[in-house]
Amino acid sequence: MNSKVKQINQYWTDIYFHLHYFHKEKISHQVVRILQLIDKKEDIGVNEIASYIQVSHNTASEHVKRMIEKNFLTKERDLIDERRVILRLTDFGEDVLLRNTSLDEEKLAQIIDRLKDNEKEIIEQALKILSERAKTCL
Repeated sequence: MNSKVKQINQYWTDIYFHLHYFHKEKISHQVVRILQLIDKKEDIGVNEIASYIQVSHNTASEHVKRMIEKNFLTKERDLIDERRVILRLTDFGEDVLLRNTSLDEEKLAQIIDRLKDNEKEIIEQALKILSERAKTCL
């Protein structure tokens, strides 16, 4: 693999390791991926989850059932096709997702506050470009 790619990936894992929130809930990686999918895409149902995490519809349905029981998700009928169920994050589900995928904003703010203005701009622009390009490859 390209050494630049490896280096960027190392930077990312270092940043996440040092700046992530401490996890309060014990949740699986699959649950985190499901929460992310529902957060990042619109009108997600069980079929989309099954496809995304590459499991059967029944397995995805069981994951969703447990996540609803834990108050991570709610379900509602699609307004256009009432046979379809759309999944939404609860406020608690959003908090769980934040703590399991985001950087701790207080830790990050401490670092940002110590940067020079031009360094802040460089970092913001670089991450914005990477984010935009990542969204187009999926």
